[in-house]
Amino acid sequence: MDLCDQYSLKNRHPRSPNCQTMKIFVAGASGAIGQPLIAELIRRGHTVTGMSRSDAGAKSLTELGATVASADARDESSLRNALRQSHAEVVINQLTSLPKDPSQLSAALPGDRKLRLEAGGNLLRAAQAEGVRRYVQQLSGFFLKARAALADESDGLLTKASAGVALSAQMYAELEARLQNAGQLECVGLRYGFFYGPGTWYHPDGAVGDQVRRGEMPIIGEGQAVWSWIHIEDAAVATVLALTAPPGIYNIVDDDPSPVARWLPAFARSMGAPPPPKITEEQAREAAGEDAVYYGTKLGGASNEKAKRTFAFRPRRLEWLSQ
Repeated sequence: MDLCDQYSLKNRHPRSPNCQTMKIFVAGASGAIGQPLIAELIRRGHTVTGMSRSDAGAKSLTELGATVASADARDESSLRNALRQSHAEVVINQLTSLPKDPSQLSAALPGDRKLRLEAGGNLLRAAQAEGVRRYVQQLSGFFLKARAALADESDGLLTKASAGVALSAQMYAELEARLQNAGQLECVGLRYGFFYGPGTWYHPDGAVGDQVRRGEMPIIGEGQAVWSWIHIEDAAVATVLALTAPPGIYNIVDDDPSPVARWLPAFARSMGAPPPPKITEEQAREAAGEDAVYYGTKLGGASNEKAKRTFAFRPRRLEWLSQ
C-alpha cells in the first residue's frame, strides 16, 4: 500500500485520482485543526512546513515530522522569507486566535478578527509574491444565510444578524471576497462546521463539556437553531482532499445538521451529564445577550453535497447521535 492509498485517518476515503506529493506551508499549525492536519499531510507523503512562534508548538510540529517556520504573521516580509525557504506550492491558512474557553470568546474576538484579516492578508500577498500555486483558507460553515433548508455554497453569510454574529459573518464575507479576487492564485475556501473532537471545546475534556456537566449550557427557547458539525479529524482529511479539488468554496460539515434541542441533550447524555436546563429567549437575552439567543434559536445548517460529490468527502456521523 503506497502513501496515496492511506487516504484517511480511518481509511474511509477512496484513493484520489490526482494523488501527488506537494510542498505545503501551514499557517496556524499549532491550533485545534493544525496538528491533525499536519499529521494527515505527512502520513500522505507531503513535505510540510508549519508556522509556530511558541516553543511548545515548534516541538509538537517537529515530533510530527514537519519543518518549523518561526515567521511572524504580522510581518509580510517575514512570511515571504519563510515561504521562499519552504519552496511551498500550497499555503493553508488556519490562522485563528480563539480562547480555550468560549466564556472568554467576546474578549478574544477583536484579536481573532485582526489576525485573520490583517495577518491573513499578509499571508495571501506573500503567497502571491512568492509564486505559490494554491491557497486554502479556513472559513465558517455556521454563519450562512440559507435560502433552502440547508445552505449551500451559493448562499452568503449572515451579515444582518445580532451584532456579534453579524461582525463575524462580515469578516468571513471579506475573506471569501479576497479569494474571489486573488488573480491567478488557485483559491479554495473551506467552510468548516463547528469543530468537535480532541482538542476542541466540544469534547468530554473540552470547555463546553465542563459547562454541560455543570448545567451551564441551557436550551434557549425551543432550541430550534440548527448547527452543522465536523469532527476535527474529518476536517483535516477534507482539507487534504481539497488540495487537488477544483478551486472554489466548499462546505465541510457532516451529514447530521441538528437543532440544539436534539444535539445538546445527546451531548450531555454521552458524558453522563444531567439534561441541560431550559430557559426562555428573554432570560437568555438578559443573562448572555442577543448573540446567545441567535446561536440558540436562529442559526441554520449547511449542506455538504458539493464536497461529497467533488472529492468523495465521507464524514463520520455526529458521535453523540450514534450512542
